Amino acid sequence: MDPLIQFSIPVKGLRNGIHQFDFQIDRSFFENFEQSPISDCNIQLHLEFDKRPDMYVLQFDFEGTVRAECDRCLAEIGLPIADSQRLLVKVSQEEETDEAEITYISPETVKLNVAQYIYEFICLAMPIIKVYDCGNQDPRPCNEDMLRYLSNGEQEEKAVEKSEEEAEEENRANPIWDELKKLSNDN
Repeated sequence: MDPLIQFSIPVKGLRNGIHQFDFQIDRSFFENFEQSPISDCNIQLHLEFDKRPDMYVLQFDFEGTVRAECDRCLAEIGLPIADSQRLLVKVSQEEETDEAEITYISPETVKLNVAQYIYEFICLAMPIIKVYDCGNQDPRPCNEDMLRYLSNGEQEEKAVEKSEEEAEEENRANPIWDELKKLSNDN
């Protein structure tokens, strides 16, 4: 049995008009997709399905958390995620290639499985940089040792920059350098 069958919408039996569907997306959903960038999540997805005579308008709204590794401190975090996507499905007798926002299906199609679209929309909603403001959480999920290490590295960089600036300032105020600069300018 297809584990994604619950994401099939029986388009043949639906009357024209707006229909509502709610889905709970979790680890078991993403296990069905090879090399998925998401291994665990807790996402609530609401699908508004507007059936028209020759077209379906699907509005996907979802929010929840995705388990990810923080790019700042490398701790396991529940990264908040939310997005809204719209998909147009056009019923057409002729075979046409899908466009960016329009998918074509045959009038004989009985069920429309939206699992692939859900997968793609959630993956596209993942931020490239996986950090968020976790300062309000108690306890904070941050790896404090890593944050201290990073903080020390920033302080060392600032110290190196400061010593370079001081050396440059010293060179500017040193009369020996002034005399050498005059010699090089004379030639």
